Amino acid sequence: MANGIIPLNELISQFERLPGIGKKTAQRLAFSILEQPPEVAEKFAEALVNARRKIHFCGVCQGLTDKEVCDICADTRRDRSVICVVAEPRDVMAFERTREFAGVYHVLHGVISPLDGITPDRLRIKELMARLSDSEIKEIIMATNPTVEGEATASYLSRLIKPMGIKVTRLAYGIPVGGDLEYADEFTLARALEGRNEI
Repeated sequence: MANGIIPLNELISQFERLPGIGKKTAQRLAFSILEQPPEVAEKFAEALVNARRKIHFCGVCQGLTDKEVCDICADTRRDRSVICVVAEPRDVMAFERTREFAGVYHVLHGVISPLDGITPDRLRIKELMARLSDSEIKEIIMATNPTVEGEATASYLSRLIKPMGIKVTRLAYGIPVGGDLEYADEFTLARALEGRNEI
């Protein structure tokens, strides 16, 4: 590790625990922290501790917030008749960056994956179903990733929701803007055909 410097080794080990961070990146991050003035490093540590202590799940959508109800759920201008179901809180951030969706969200905190031991009871499905008792809800948009697990989750939820008379839709997937057809795989091309629009 770092020549027997225990605090440095501990810092590197903690960075290595983060997803996508290997040994070399962890070392670079640790040395970067040490190169900062002490007050900058302390502010970083304080922000980390504050985020972990103060951020929790929204009482409505299960997204992240530091209040009882997140800003999106509290916004009276949002269309509460449409709920976009996503796997992770970061997916909400991706949709919000588009400034195109005016409805509300529900965060599952994962997708069904039997191989990883993630069964429906480990997701925030019960909370979603409780929200659907509101007669105001007209549509549920399944916005899980187009993976085997994402598709299985969308299909499972669709089977639960459709008997309630609520419209269930799925995001269209296909060729990205600027993409070449020759490089697209069969699944992407098939999805692009399914999701085609009239021009």
